[in-house]
Amino acid sequence: MIWKTAWKNVWRNKVRSLVVIISVTIGIFGGIFSVAVMNGAIEQRVDAAINEEIAHIHINDPAFRDNYDVQLTIPDINRVLQAVNKTPGVKAIAPRVVITGMANTATKSTGVQIMGIDPAAEKEVFRLYETTLPETGDFFDTESRHNLVYIGQDLAKELNIIRYRVDESVIESLAGKELPETVLEKLTPYMGYRFKSEKAFKKEMKSVLTLKEQHEYGKRIRETAWSFRERSKMTLTFLDRDQIQTGAVFRIAGIFDVKNNMYEMGQVFVRNQDLMNLTGFVENEIHQLVIKLEDIENTGPVTEALSNSLPGLEVMNWKEIQPDLAMMTDMVQKFYAILMVIILAALAFGIVNTMLMVVLERTKELGMLTAIGMNKKRVFSMIMLESIFLSLFGGVVGMVVSRLLITFTATKGINFQSYEEGFEAMGYSAHIYPVITPAFFIMVTILIIITGILSSIYPALKALKLDPAEALRTE
Repeated sequence: MIWKTAWKNVWRNKVRSLVVIISVTIGIFGGIFSVAVMNGAIEQRVDAAINEEIAHIHINDPAFRDNYDVQLTIPDINRVLQAVNKTPGVKAIAPRVVITGMANTATKSTGVQIMGIDPAAEKEVFRLYETTLPETGDFFDTESRHNLVYIGQDLAKELNIIRYRVDESVIESLAGKELPETVLEKLTPYMGYRFKSEKAFKKEMKSVLTLKEQHEYGKRIRETAWSFRERSKMTLTFLDRDQIQTGAVFRIAGIFDVKNNMYEMGQVFVRNQDLMNLTGFVENEIHQLVIKLEDIENTGPVTEALSNSLPGLEVMNWKEIQPDLAMMTDMVQKFYAILMVIILAALAFGIVNTMLMVVLERTKELGMLTAIGMNKKRVFSMIMLESIFLSLFGGVVGMVVSRLLITFTATKGINFQSYEEGFEAMGYSAHIYPVITPAFFIMVTILIIITGILSSIYPALKALKLDPAEALRTE
């Protein structure tokens, strides 16, 4: 009876109840969708880090990471490989030779970490090869008698390997992409120009395009004018095992794009044999073993098992290699809960205000109910249920709307193109696919019910303090 009465009371003043419900709906929708976007960005970052950059576990000499000393190889590599292969949960292993050196072209040079790899083993551990930019080559698939190097797009831009040109084919291609004639006319004077760097090209485009045109068409123009000459050359210099400077000319095997500027700038990949020939290493001299697991949830147990079986080596999992990323994943659920509590706390004040108005408007009615025998417990329950119904109804609608929008955007994603450079500087993709777990909706439902209960306490206590005799005389 109390439940039915409370539900009818909610709709006695439809306008006021709908205002509260809509407020709760918008608040819950905004909170959940924001959480889904942030959660999607973090999950994408973790997935990219593990599958394109660091994998699950690294094994190396305990002192190797201090200064990447070229002489600190893994001793008795065959015994180590045997121990790793016997460990349950290990899916694939990739051996690496890691050397710090310089990447040079005729116009630029920068410090890099040179990874000597077995391409076939790397494909078992990483999907980096899938990020190769079209028409730049491949991941060491093409046989060549030359030394080959696989580099990031940002490094290629920094070394002026990637350039920008405007010619007839570029203008035609942009016209096919529906660029306005006025924009194409501004580009026509640059026919035949070849810009050595992205910076120079951007500067020139800023001088002829308006801010609106740069925002709407700048990226398309850069992507179309992007120019790379296949098998371009660069030089890698470094110290060999005897601390003597050496190096060689390498041809670009391919260019990768992993949406992480620091990784693209700092890592270059060459075939293990090519690097060993230059450093004087033999086949079983390896600096690092990179391990992929069958399930990320087994990272802790497998790390512990490998540490126990390989006491003389450093065994680090991805959370230890990138502690900032680990912190984000470990704290994220707490942060989401705090965010929803703050949103619901703000909404609670609106519900309290509404329920106080309800109590004041129904003073005579509440006095009559008390006079005819309704005890204080039932009055309290009725007010509390009305508050819960208001918050829960709005919350359910908010969760349904957010679920529908998350499902829709999870397919196409949300593109923050305007902030692409900032996202990639932090290692995140600007194209985010929102995602949320069912457990989060359960947590939100519980929080909504708690909010409704807490919001009803003060108005309900106010109702209990009413004197039935005086309440009945109220007009």
